[in-house]
Amino acid sequence: MDKVKVAILGGSGYTAVELIKLLLRHPGAEIVAITSRQSEHIADLHPSLLGRLDLRCEPFDPDALKSKGTQVVFGCLPHGTSMESIPPLLERGMRVIDLSADYRLRDVKVYEQWYKETHHDQKNLAHAIYGLPEIYGDKLAGAKLVANPGCYPQTAILGLAPLVANKLIELTGIVIDSKSGVSGGGRTPKLSFHFPECNESVTAYAVGTHRHTPEIEQALGDVAGAPVSVIFTPHLMPMDRGIFSTIYATPTRAVTETELVELYRSYFADKPFVRVRANPPATKDTTGTNFLDVCVKAVRGKVLVLAAEDNLVRGASGVAVQNFNRVFGFDERTGLM
Repeated sequence: MDKVKVAILGGSGYTAVELIKLLLRHPGAEIVAITSRQSEHIADLHPSLLGRLDLRCEPFDPDALKSKGTQVVFGCLPHGTSMESIPPLLERGMRVIDLSADYRLRDVKVYEQWYKETHHDQKNLAHAIYGLPEIYGDKLAGAKLVANPGCYPQTAILGLAPLVANKLIELTGIVIDSKSGVSGGGRTPKLSFHFPECNESVTAYAVGTHRHTPEIEQALGDVAGAPVSVIFTPHLMPMDRGIFSTIYATPTRAVTETELVELYRSYFADKPFVRVRANPPATKDTTGTNFLDVCVKAVRGKVLVLAAEDNLVRGASGVAVQNFNRVFGFDERTGLM
């Protein structure tokens, strides 16, 4: 079987280098181009790639990408930029897996409310598939445009999916308390991620206003078949990578912990990257992997869910490769196990 020719937009960031490493070991993928405003050899931008990939970053040019036989493009660009770059790729017959937020929210008004930007590509937004394979996997085969999910939302959506699908919890008043390592803020320097600012310190941010809130509610609403409302609060932790979410929900009836664990194991039985744990996970358990570890508990009349993942792999580049596998018909685990 011929390898699928791949291009990556925005090669200088953390998600791009993780994606490159995963694709280099994927037997069905060949990286043919990487774009960046920095016209450098990829190993100069990411020394860990020295001797592993001999490509120089090039300016974004849809025609040049098409001339290389590119079949799929991974977009590692910021929101707002992606929606300007993706339409000409789709017009030239390339498929796109976009890691930005530009195609995640189906309602344009919701996007513009939370992201404070006008959406300029409503045409393609209408047929974008939200790329959370455990929930929307059946829609991914042959998809032309996949909206890769955010990092925080995956712990919340997958952590709660068995409960909302079975109407075992109230769909309002769900509290999601999440912690993330500083790599979640990207590679571009920012004061709050400067070592003396974040080391030996924990802080909440975007309280009540974080843009992942509507993404979580949209997906959980799909699973529940009814509107879902959450209170989502993210925190910055003094570690390189990882996300840990503790979720609190009110059950609709009396439930035992044994019943909850059995429910989760049944729900995720055919989902190879969700591991149901008997005890609370730790971020180090998932570092460098595409696994999302989840543990469910019954505590004083509440249901508690604890979920952990690597924000750069499962939270971004790993699930992007998982989506790639679904789109092109590879085994979902290819290049990820």
